[in-house]
Amino acid sequence: MKLNQIVSKPQLTRIELNNEEVIRLYGEPLEWWVWDRQPLDKFFRMMNADASSGEQIVSVLTEMILDETGEPLLKDGASLPTNILMMVVTKMTEIMGK
Repeated sequence: MKLNQIVSKPQLTRIELNNEEVIRLYGEPLEWWVWDRQPLDKFFRMMNADASSGEQIVSVLTEMILDETGEPLLKDGASLPTNILMMVVTKMTEIMGK
């Protein structure tokens, strides 16, 4: 297969947290979007992040948490509750590993 057969522009992909705790707390799943393909600079930042601190990994992943229009959700000082952020980071890590 030629490489040009798998080249495409990034597409927004919907991600959902629908575990028991989320449903109990919010009554419905929580959703956000990510690009299905990430720029190499983000990929390398993730690979070079110090796994012992976690701060760098969370920093890169939070840049990737988007709304349905592709805009970052966590900007201008906005944040998620810590328990939800950890679930989102875990889900994002699973997705990035695929």
